[in-house]
Amino acid sequence: EVRLVESGGGLVQVGQSMRLTCTASGFPLDDYALGWFRQAPGKEREGVASITIGDGTTYYSDSVKGRFTISRDNDKNTAYLQMNSLKPEDTAAYFCAVRERVITPAHIVGSMGLEREYDYWGQGTQVTVSS
Repeated sequence: EVRLVESGGGLVQVGQSMRLTCTASGFPLDDYALGWFRQAPGKEREGVASITIGDGTTYYSDSVKGRFTISRDNDKNTAYLQMNSLKPEDTAAYFCAVRERVITPAHIVGSMGLEREYDYWGQGTQVTVSS
C-alpha cells in the first residue's frame, strides 16, 4: 500500500522550533520530488518548500525562507521539514506530497508545481503556534 504519513505537529510557542516528518511506505521516496504544503483555516493551501530528486535542489516560499529547512533521508524513506522561529501565521495543517515528474515547467507555474501533478499526499499534521 502506498502511503505518506506526516508526524511531529503540535502546539508550540512563538519563536520555538518544530520538526515535521513525512514517512513514505510502499514506494521508494528517492524516485519522487517532495513538497510540503500547508493550509490555514479559511485559506487556500499553499506550497512552502520542495526538494527535487537527485541533486536535492530546494525551494522555499518567501513566507518561510530563512526559517524552514526541507531535507530527505532516502535510506529511511523519510523527509523532514525543520521549522525555526515559528510565528502565529505558521499555524496550519501541514501536508507532504510527492510527484514522480514535472509536467508543467517551473518557469510557468513556479517551483512547487501544480498540486494536481502530485501523485500522493499525506493526511496532514496540525501545527499551532501560540503567542
